[in-house]
Amino acid sequence: MAWFKRIGLFLAVNVLVMVTISTILSVLGVKPYITAYGLDYQSLMIFCLIWGMGGAFISLALSRVMAKWLMGVQIVPPDTRDPELREVLQMVHELSRAAHLPVMPEVGVYESPEVNAFATGPTKSRSLVAVSSGLLHRMRREEVKGVLAHEVAHIANGDMVTMTLIQGVVNAFVMFLARAIAYALTMVKGQDGEERGGTQCRTMWFSSYLKSHL
Repeated sequence: MAWFKRIGLFLAVNVLVMVTISTILSVLGVKPYITAYGLDYQSLMIFCLIWGMGGAFISLALSRVMAKWLMGVQIVPPDTRDPELREVLQMVHELSRAAHLPVMPEVGVYESPEVNAFATGPTKSRSLVAVSSGLLHRMRREEVKGVLAHEVAHIANGDMVTMTLIQGVVNAFVMFLARAIAYALTMVKGQDGEERGGTQCRTMWFSSYLKSHL
């Protein structure tokens, strides 16, 4: 059941991204990049840049919410009475103050036997640090603190935004290159088809000519 939920959410987010970016392209009046005169590289670059960067930043904006939905992250309340969770919460807050974060990140736990943790969120003021139940059960306090320090460092350094920028640039480049190559191959194939058609026509005409004169 959990897998169906994840797939459904994944599809819903992608549909949302497609609708949002299509609306942006329409509002900006981006023209079709394939014209009667060939490929409009300027329009293609704008198209790929908006799709590549737009998709990446929409995903970043939804990252904290999606992590809670897809991973089943349960946020640890500030007044929790669970001694283990309270200790994790205190460690994250202590590390966040040391890293001079403007707002304390949300702290969450999700059920998984794997030893894992992650940090996500669009900004330093809207971030999330989540740890797996396997990590809490199988690691000592000092080890857990080291893992949490690593995740808080990601937030403090703005690594999520940096990775989003890189992802957006790569997305745009791949989209541009793929469409340019596909258009070039289509044109070459079309020219080859026209040449073969012309050759067949000439052959048929020559055969008909010989039959009528022999």
